[in-house]
Amino acid sequence: MSKQFASQDDLEPKTISFETLAEGVYAYTAEGDPNSGVIVGDDSVMVVDAQATPAMAQALIARIRGVTDKPIRYLVLTHYHAVRVLGASAYEPEHVIASRGTFELIGERGQQDYDSELARFPRLFQGADSIPGLTWPTLVFDGGLSLWLGKRRVEIRHLGRGHTKGDTVVWLPAEKVLFSGDLVEYGATPYTGDAYLRDWPQTLACVRELGAEKLVPGRGAALTTRASGEQAIAGTQAFLTDLFEGVCRARQSGKSLKAVYDEVYSTLKPKYGDWVIFDHCMPFDVARAYDESGDYPEPRIWTAERDQAMWLALESA
Repeated sequence: MSKQFASQDDLEPKTISFETLAEGVYAYTAEGDPNSGVIVGDDSVMVVDAQATPAMAQALIARIRGVTDKPIRYLVLTHYHAVRVLGASAYEPEHVIASRGTFELIGERGQQDYDSELARFPRLFQGADSIPGLTWPTLVFDGGLSLWLGKRRVEIRHLGRGHTKGDTVVWLPAEKVLFSGDLVEYGATPYTGDAYLRDWPQTLACVRELGAEKLVPGRGAALTTRASGEQAIAGTQAFLTDLFEGVCRARQSGKSLKAVYDEVYSTLKPKYGDWVIFDHCMPFDVARAYDESGDYPEPRIWTAERDQAMWLALESA
């Protein structure tokens, strides 16, 4: 008997919060669902991560319109995953900004990821029929770029590979507010199915060096002190270390993927089992760690068919 696939049985609505982090800077969070950010400048608005569908984006747009009537000119994609990007059209932005790695991943596997995530997260794709197609950036950068929303400086940076090869953070140096995307999670299990587990710790070190006083993780509550932000970074790091080292040890002993999964799951469950989407993520996480510790340094594409085959292999009794 296998567990319900991914998050198909997670159907209860979540309570949304719209929290002020600094003047004109907001965190949009929902009890462990994917977060978004809002930055209001002198003459325009920037949104960080779009939500999964245009229909769902309307809830964020309503919050924005509760604080400003300025046009939403910029949308930043912290990475390529469907739950972050497919709501983009609702904002009608002048510019959609992404790293080169994210641009490449959209072209390489964007449609497969859309099909995969739609099956994994039905609650997060309300109004999926409102999605016009893949979201394509209009501005693509390599290491980073700086924008001024009037007098407000916004730094958009690719600090290194981690959750994906294209991870992007949005940093407000004057306010010391950071939107980390899924490089950092808080009380939520990191999804590592498309990750670079050997690189991610160094990228987290670069995140830490920014010295954020307030941090909005990819999932989890907005963190409003440096200490709580550090707790989130350290917690993400601990999970990644426990996961990858556990998989490497079990694999070196000659165990099959299924045996490795059972061992690592039982080891991590007591420490992290109360984190959001733990049971959802673990099969994908162990499968990727098993790949990276072996013959697949580059993440393989997850298709809806591969998802189901992997889940059946690992979660069947």
